[in-house]
Amino acid sequence: MALSIEASVQQFIPLNMPAYYLSVFLATIIYYSKAYLHISPSNDSDNTRTQWYINHHTIAIRLQWILSVLLILTCFYIGYKTGYSLLSMSFTEWLILLIFPLAALWYYGLGYCFNLRNNGWTKPFVIGFVWAGMVTVYPVIFQCIQTHTVFLITFKCFVLFLKNWMFIAILCILFDIKDYAVDANLSLKTFVVQKGLRNTIFRIVIPLTIIGLIIFILYATTSHFPLGRILINNIPFIALIIVAYTLITRKTLLYYLMVVDGLMLLKAVCGIIAILLFK
Repeated sequence: MALSIEASVQQFIPLNMPAYYLSVFLATIIYYSKAYLHISPSNDSDNTRTQWYINHHTIAIRLQWILSVLLILTCFYIGYKTGYSLLSMSFTEWLILLIFPLAALWYYGLGYCFNLRNNGWTKPFVIGFVWAGMVTVYPVIFQCIQTHTVFLITFKCFVLFLKNWMFIAILCILFDIKDYAVDANLSLKTFVVQKGLRNTIFRIVIPLTIIGLIIFILYATTSHFPLGRILINNIPFIALIIVAYTLITRKTLLYYLMVVDGLMLLKAVCGIIAILLFK
């Protein structure tokens, strides 16, 4: 939700209706809970989150159903409010609207099709692609739907999409570190399994983050961003490098959930504050 608001603020477009952000909130919980709802009770994983879902399986299933019903009702409400604009969308707009949910479904596997979640090399980039689309492109599309205007991919939207894609993909690579032993046993060739912990951090994560930071600074300076806005937007990149360095030593699951995932919230907050203070 925060990243969606950041995208609207950075592209200087009005925020969407509250129902839109409620649907983003509900869809995120439902999607990420799915992987834990079919875990066998005999699973002896020491992952505290996995064990929680095993011990509270009935509650988790019921909550999933409740949230799914709420999401459906919210989507119906959005459709009721924007139905005419939805029907008048072009083929290109529908294609852009559907490509990210389809990629998200393919991540878990469609029937007997290739399951992207089980491919360690593509996994972080698929997650980053879906996240970037949902939080960068979708807010603009739905604003166009609300205002009955044609959606156009601007250069700024494209740059912000790439920035979010890169940032979240790197976070996914870092998040795979916690599952190193499990992924190795399952022959899931994630970056850390293939390259090792130190090589992943020092030869992949940190260099990619520095490259992303340099590209952003070049874009910001050529676009004549105020210095204050540039400096505030640099904070998440610097924090990402610091967090990556701390992962050389073993961390708890809570650290990954609060700190590594928390960098997405930090990025959104910095992006919003930078625009509000330095327009």
